[in-house]
Amino acid sequence: MHPGAELDPSVEVGPGAVIGPGVLVGPQTRIGPYVVIARNTRLGARNVIFQFASLGADPQDLKYRGEPSRLEIGDDNCIREFTTIHRGTEGGGMVTRIGNQVLVMNYVHVAHDCMVGDHAIVSNATQLGGHCVLEPWVVVAGMCGVHQFTRVGAHAMVAAGSRLAQDVPPFAMVAGDRARLVGVNVVGLERRGFSAETVAALRAVFRKLFYGRVPRQQAAEQVRAQYGHLAEIRLVLDFIASSQRGVVGRERD
Repeated sequence: MHPGAELDPSVEVGPGAVIGPGVLVGPQTRIGPYVVIARNTRLGARNVIFQFASLGADPQDLKYRGEPSRLEIGDDNCIREFTTIHRGTEGGGMVTRIGNQVLVMNYVHVAHDCMVGDHAIVSNATQLGGHCVLEPWVVVAGMCGVHQFTRVGAHAMVAAGSRLAQDVPPFAMVAGDRARLVGVNVVGLERRGFSAETVAALRAVFRKLFYGRVPRQQAAEQVRAQYGHLAEIRLVLDFIASSQRGVVGRERD
């Protein structure tokens, strides 16, 4: 352990672990055997880091020039074996951030400047390119590839083996290569307590936005007039309007 690292007295560290300079670890966190926390990484409370994970290493970005970027990990997260999470870069705000109560499964890679929201699940062997954003409650299934700068909206579900090159709207379910919209994440929303009325409204809005014959901008205006009183619908519309990469389209006929 580097003398510049600070660990709460309640932290458990397994054999063979390496903890570098500028690392801060909060209470009741467990660091498994042979974990490497390279440098400039802050972990909150009650995290569990499984064996052979690598956190806070230099980013795999050719523009990186050794700037003192950071990795910030919140509370109550579970990071499984062989995960790699890299620090940020000057071009992305200098920080990679993982929220609270996030599950990151085996062999996942979270690249520089990514933002992973609270309660997200990133499943085995999924790879996130630089500057990706997963909003809260996103579920990304196994062996997915997410292109750099891609956003996945809150409560969305990405099916196993998908490749994302465009943004995924909140509450959506997508699948395929390249990933296409397959509908609303109905099961996930029901599990999280969304009302039947809200789910029905989302399904109607998705039909109008993605499956109708009206141009999307005109459809969005109609949706806002009819359903704009619902916060969930406003979230979808604002997400689409702010997308830089464009949003995924519907399944091919």
